[in-house]
Amino acid sequence: MSTLATMTLRAQLRAVLALTNTEIQTAETRMAQARTDAVRRELSENADNARARAETIEAALRDLGGVPQLTGPLLGRAAAVVKALVEQAQPFDEALLGDLALEHQLLDRARYLKVLATAAQQPGVVALAERLIAAHTATVDWLSTVLAEDALGGPAALRRTPLQAAAGTAVKLVNLPITWSTRGLDRVLDTVRATPPAVGDLLTQGSQASDVAVKTLTASRDAALETAEQVTRREGAATAAGVLHSIRTATGVVDELPIDDYEELNVNEAVAAVKELTEPTDIRTIITYEETHKNRSGVVSAAQTRLATIAKQVGGIS
Repeated sequence: MSTLATMTLRAQLRAVLALTNTEIQTAETRMAQARTDAVRRELSENADNARARAETIEAALRDLGGVPQLTGPLLGRAAAVVKALVEQAQPFDEALLGDLALEHQLLDRARYLKVLATAAQQPGVVALAERLIAAHTATVDWLSTVLAEDALGGPAALRRTPLQAAAGTAVKLVNLPITWSTRGLDRVLDTVRATPPAVGDLLTQGSQASDVAVKTLTASRDAALETAEQVTRREGAATAAGVLHSIRTATGVVDELPIDDYEELNVNEAVAAVKELTEPTDIRTIITYEETHKNRSGVVSAAQTRLATIAKQVGGIS
């Protein structure tokens, strides 16, 4: 193998190793956002598998005469911490898109690594690259499914942090289609401002500290959002009212349940009923109700599985 080919393989292995270290820390960060124990276990396994891949990459690098950077894991952790801090000011979907971009980069580099190793007649590195391709393809599909779940208005496998929820709500409110009259808009704003704590105040408080954001999402806020939705519908702004309704649903304010006599169902009956749901927003409503009332993990997991199936169908994910 030529010196140039060896240097190129080493460079790519180092790059993949650095990205893998960031992936490990990202998976650990996401564990705190897992909606169910099953998702938390999956993320834990992903982090463990990524550590095993990192060790294999280091071994391959040494076999080629290279030395892994001792600061690699530290830099990976630092990059993940910075990423986590930055994404707190972003809507949830933007944070996930950042994760997806990382996995796509790892996948593309693994494919490139396989070609380099094939040309250099390094079967061990080829096998490693194939392992990386399989792992990152699966993660890309999983993250794409989570994004699809969120886009469909259902409960994604990962929870938004309070700050991400505040950021996402702010974006929705800013982008409300202003189709009603100026007088009608003024009435909506006056209604929201007059009901303490105002939505703007909640978002400001939420951006300062996550525990404050959680505690301030109370009945006063709920009343403000409900009144705002009623006013927008009365003014003929159905689209904007729909956005407000989705915000109320996501925060557990809406009480209407899509399953008759749901409160009386036991776990097995509830799971069976959830499997028949076809609308992601209905699944979100059930998840929110469970998390704020009965909190039955079996029902939540069943709802999450049902939504994932729908999301994969819509997103064309195999």
